Amino acid sequence: MEIRVESERYNPLLKRKELHLKVSFNGKTPSRAEIREKVAGLMNAGLDRVVIDYIKNEFGKREAKVYAKIYDTPEALKAIEEKHIIERNFPELKTEKKEEEKKEETKEG
Repeated sequence: MEIRVESERYNPLLKRKELHLKVSFNGKTPSRAEIREKVAGLMNAGLDRVVIDYIKNEFGKREAKVYAKIYDTPEALKAIEEKHIIERNFPELKTEKKEEEKKEETKEG
């Protein structure tokens, strides 16, 4: 997988770096987690601050357009980013919530 930065801009109001990327790959489209790891390594950012907003495949090509955001802090990410985007990028948080809900249900019953 090869990642090329097409545009990069810092948004001081939302405390994040916004990246438009072009991802070239062989085989199937890389997962959101794989792209997050590669972007975090490429931009020297912590994995807990990187969010992939979308991955758009181009039909018939081994390329995808990706919009990624790198926040200054994990707290800024949680305060600004929408809930469904956070759940897509951090599936481990979703499983933790489900486990907590199951524990609460067993305590009640």
